[in-house]
Amino acid sequence: MKNKPLADCRRREPNIERSAKPHKWVKKRYLIVCEGENTEPSYFKQFKLKTATIKTLGEGFNTLSLVLRTMEIIDSEIDEYDYVWCVFDRDSFPAQRFNEAIKTAKKAGFQVAYSNQAFEYWLILHFQDHQGGALERQAYDDKINEYLKPLKCKYDGKKSKIISDKLFEILLANDSKTQRPRIQLAIERAKKILNWHESMEITPEQAESSTTVFKLVEDILQFV
Repeated sequence: MKNKPLADCRRREPNIERSAKPHKWVKKRYLIVCEGENTEPSYFKQFKLKTATIKTLGEGFNTLSLVLRTMEIIDSEIDEYDYVWCVFDRDSFPAQRFNEAIKTAKKAGFQVAYSNQAFEYWLILHFQDHQGGALERQAYDDKINEYLKPLKCKYDGKKSKIISDKLFEILLANDSKTQRPRIQLAIERAKKILNWHESMEITPEQAESSTTVFKLVEDILQFV
């Protein structure tokens, strides 16, 4: 192999004209693929981000089938994403399927925001310091509306299943007792519950009630 001319090996002087050009800022891109077609997409679409964009899809798939669907979406998309999240519930699906969904997502490089039993448990934590004990998902709507009634708001978890503008504002607003943002209280409560389950070596499918939606929300908030 011939040696390169000395001139080619010298450190080149910086091109002042080129470096003077302004750097184009590229926003980070989120893809959030949700099990629910209404509640979760309507919730995440409410976030107004300054330095990131969110594409939210409500696919109607669950657990493992949702993760596999996310793989198909990524393979067919021309756009590239910095962060890919799968959002699904434990509900009453078999434990093996739920565990496999989490493992498969992580192996594919996706993040997972799961709830045991359902996404509405994340909403409850904005109002109640629940300790992570069993709470049947059939009681979620009544529990949420119990807190929303004095605030002249209602969540319809049976028909529309939409997070309205007013409900989202309430979730972000300060708690009347602590004077702290409800969303921050929910993050702290969800984190505490998850840490307790993990310290007791309780696996996700057995960790009722719990949610890791706080991880996704905490990540998103850095771009608000």
